[in-house]
This record gives sequence, structure tokens and C-alpha cells, in this order.
Amino acid sequence: MKDKFLQLILVKNEAAKQFEMEVDGQTAVIIYEEQHFTISLLHTEVPEVLEGKGVATAIIEKTLAYLEKNHFRLILLCPFVVAYIKRHPEWKMIVDESVRDKF
Repeated sequence: MKDKFLQLILVKNEAAKQFEMEVDGQTAVIIYEEQHFTISLLHTEVPEVLEGKGVATAIIEKTLAYLEKNHFRLILLCPFVVAYIKRHPEWKMIVDESVRDKF
């Protein structure tokens, strides 16, 4: 993760069912569904002004770290997160066994 994003805080907004990270007054999000320590990541959204700056990668990395730390199993439905996991297979360890063989 780029050093400039290390200090940014990831917020799990349970009411909105999304992980949020504020960058330069803008909010990047990953929308999720949760059920019994399994989280499905559905969609990653970064404001247009932040595109191409590594913000999507940063929120994905912070979200995956949160899931690992809190013992969640991951279901991948967001194409951007799927692509990230394919490039970083070390994160397959948190992917739910029911879908792990697809990566």
C-alpha cells in the first residue's frame, strides 16, 4: 500500500453496509453483505477525482486486513476485488472454501 494511505482510517459503516475510507474530502467505499462471519464484497466505488491514484487498492487492502484480523471469511463478488486477489494470492487464505478453488 502506498505510504500516503497508511494513516487513513477504514470505517465499517454497518448501517450503510459499506466499508468507507475518506481521502482528500472524498469517500471511497466497498459495499458488502454480511452473514455469520462471512462477508461478500459486492462493489468498490471511488470518486472520479480520486481514480488512478491507488485509492481503490488502498481500500481493498485495508478491508482485507480488517477481515483477516476479525476472522471473517470472504466471498468475492466485486470484479475489482477478484482482480486484486488474483494479483495477490496471499489473500486467498481468507476466501471462503466454497469459492476458493475459483481463484
